[in-house]
Amino acid sequence: MKFQRSSVVTQLHGAIKRLKQDLKSLHSFALELSKDFQRQSKTCLYQVLAAVQGIQLQNEAMQMFQIKAFDLEQSLQEVTERYEKEKQKRKALHNSLIELRGNIRVHCRIRPLLPFDDASGLSQGRQRNFSEKVAYAADDETVLVKCSRPGHASVNKTFQFERVYNDLESQDAVFADVAPLLTSLLDGYNVCIMAYGQTGSGKTYTMLGPQLEGNLAFAIEEESELGIIPRATQEVFRLISEKPPGSYCVEVSVVEVYNNEIFDLLAKDSCGKVFGIKRDVVTTREGKSDVPLLTHETVENASEFLHLVKKGLLLRVTHPTLVHAHSSRSHLVVTLTITTVVFGDNFGTLCEDEQISQRLNKEASFTFPQKMRDNKSTSSSRASSPVQLEATEKMKQVKTRLQLVDLAGSECVGMSGVTGAALRETSFINRSLSALADVLGAIAEQRAHVPYRNSKLTHLLQDSVGGDAKLLVMLCISPGQKYLTESMQSLGFGTRARQVQRGQVKKKISQCRVKENKT
Repeated sequence: MKFQRSSVVTQLHGAIKRLKQDLKSLHSFALELSKDFQRQSKTCLYQVLAAVQGIQLQNEAMQMFQIKAFDLEQSLQEVTERYEKEKQKRKALHNSLIELRGNIRVHCRIRPLLPFDDASGLSQGRQRNFSEKVAYAADDETVLVKCSRPGHASVNKTFQFERVYNDLESQDAVFADVAPLLTSLLDGYNVCIMAYGQTGSGKTYTMLGPQLEGNLAFAIEEESELGIIPRATQEVFRLISEKPPGSYCVEVSVVEVYNNEIFDLLAKDSCGKVFGIKRDVVTTREGKSDVPLLTHETVENASEFLHLVKKGLLLRVTHPTLVHAHSSRSHLVVTLTITTVVFGDNFGTLCEDEQISQRLNKEASFTFPQKMRDNKSTSSSRASSPVQLEATEKMKQVKTRLQLVDLAGSECVGMSGVTGAALRETSFINRSLSALADVLGAIAEQRAHVPYRNSKLTHLLQDSVGGDAKLLVMLCISPGQKYLTESMQSLGFGTRARQVQRGQVKKKISQCRVKENKT
């Protein structure tokens, strides 16, 4: 029994001894852990401090960069503003130079790719090739065309014009560059705006606006899509509304040149029904082109004008082709003739509105000549008085014209697929456009003879193309590879047109004195 207790005590002593050793080992390990933690804490603290310092340095650097970026941004803004001012000055000087030389302004509009641009009847690979876009607006004055042939490297060609519109620019943007010409119209200058390009390139859309089933949609909901012709008329009447009441009379005529014949689209039969009557163009003693017996309708607002134009368009010849479902087969010429009454002593300035208004109010009411009195735009004649007769003796009238021309499109017969009568129409269209190019070439080369009479179109437009009108040619371009040849031809035409120098465009001067009203 005593031996057993001694053995247990010995075991307990051994266990206590081992526990003490383990405790000592644990204590040593804890000390090592503590020292290691302190070392790592110091290291981490140093790293955190270094990181904070780095962040502070980066923040300072970022602030410096922000300051530099702000300075650069301000400098860029200043340079951009100066560039825009210089660009506007350059454009103004360029336009002045064009006006002094009598050059023709040329704008170019590139339409978007459309579903019918895909070549039908070809393999899928060829379709992708032909519908590829090759004509671009490099900037607002440059057209870039990628010219490529099988087995040859692609060559880029550029063409410079007064203005280039890309495929995203709206009708508003196009008209914004046209509107200043209309102010010139009321300042005493003749103006002509002409759309040129191959069939399906967007000429009629640019000049008139969208078409529904071949008829113009001058609906209010389509106002943002209206083309140059309706917008120009609205602007003309807006400008007239700011002038002295009764000092302007506006007449409109609508003709088409079809198969080298001129047709009056506002002529009426004995029952008052509008139908096209063949007219002829002659050269007057003064060397001006004129169409005898042409119908001129007086209009008092843009709505009346659009109504008449729409009537005329219903008679315009169209024919579907493989390129365009409503291809125009004739050249359309819409003319606004504005007769302005001014007093003799103010005639040199023509647009002295305040003086005219004062004279109208102080001296007397006036009446237009017999032709203008017969129109609905003139009021009933008043009894003449000595003051009125004296006033009318001092009055003169000036006629200025705004010609708005939607040319028929040039065609490649193989592409359009026309036959029979449509093929004959194509022949006349291409020949008249070729005659127009010949006229421009003759004027540019200052030849002694300009072949205006080679075509009824050029004879009709003689005064605008080679005369004293401010002429704007709106080139319309199809961007696809399929139309590359025709697009290059149109761009070449525009380039030649820019080279024409006709001498300084002049204001219209007195044509006749307003006669006394003896009624």
